[in-house]
Amino acid sequence: MRIFSGIQPTGRKHLGNYIGAIQQYVAGQDRGDAIFCVVDLHATSVPFEPAALRESVYDTAAILLAAGLDPERCIFFRQSDVMEHTELTWLLCSVTSWGELNRMHQFKDKAGPQRELVSASLFFYPVLQAADVLAYRADEVPVGDDQRQHIELMRNIAERFNQRFGETLVVPEHRIPEVGARIMDLQFPDRKMSTTGGSPQGTVLVLDPPEVVVKKLRASVTDSGTEIRRSPDKAGISNLIQILAAVRHTSPEEIEREFEGFGYGAFKQAVAEAVVEFLAPVRERYDELRADVEGLDRIFDTGAAKARPIASETLGDVRAAMGFGPVRERL
Repeated sequence: MRIFSGIQPTGRKHLGNYIGAIQQYVAGQDRGDAIFCVVDLHATSVPFEPAALRESVYDTAAILLAAGLDPERCIFFRQSDVMEHTELTWLLCSVTSWGELNRMHQFKDKAGPQRELVSASLFFYPVLQAADVLAYRADEVPVGDDQRQHIELMRNIAERFNQRFGETLVVPEHRIPEVGARIMDLQFPDRKMSTTGGSPQGTVLVLDPPEVVVKKLRASVTDSGTEIRRSPDKAGISNLIQILAAVRHTSPEEIEREFEGFGYGAFKQAVAEAVVEFLAPVRERYDELRADVEGLDRIFDTGAAKARPIASETLGDVRAAMGFGPVRERL
């Protein structure tokens, strides 16, 4: 089985990213042929500063490596180093409808705040995302719950391409964690935790010092009750139950049983301590990895050299199927 996923370098990585995606990346190294990349091309779909983008790519790479990605056990590269992604994006546009792209929630969410320019690349972002995955004929894509719509689109694109041009692309499946797939803002538990649209006090960053993590979790919004249980009218406490279950690798039901009869204060403290312990290994390794920019570039270069032949073979088959270039025997 081949596993592929990419992560944006924009925004500092938070607890939701770590639970919903990064943890899955690390585990995926033991389940199949794993390929991961930092998708810097995607970051150009919204306003950005070139120098800041370059630094963010290194920041993200260091966090992933600190979390347990091992370049000896997976292929890890920088998206822009493998040019096949961009050509495949254009070719896949021919089997992607305008209506599908216009219905994408992420485009609507990100386009709204942009007053000066809503870029065409933001509109075509999902096609590039599909190309990222389909270039490697991945069977599985580990993602958070918010990516369901994008995975469904890439499945539609692959199926439509195969129907029109012959069996060429693998139709991927998503892998979404059963617990912690959607971690919510601690101050506004009706919205997803985010470094771009969330509240600073409601967003636990992966690199937050322990005392900051504790402060944010102890100040999290709950409700006027006292029961530690999930309920539609207890969004805040339900979110904390999900967080604790995810970092302990257990079930929400087990958390509810363990803390039956406890007050909110004691429960919040338990969540805070567990999250601090959960994130400690990343914080401890990050600074050393981030300081070695030449080492990070070597890892990217090595990964791109491994990724490029795979993507090139797929692109060659796509070009041949669509009638581009000389007649080519497809593998």
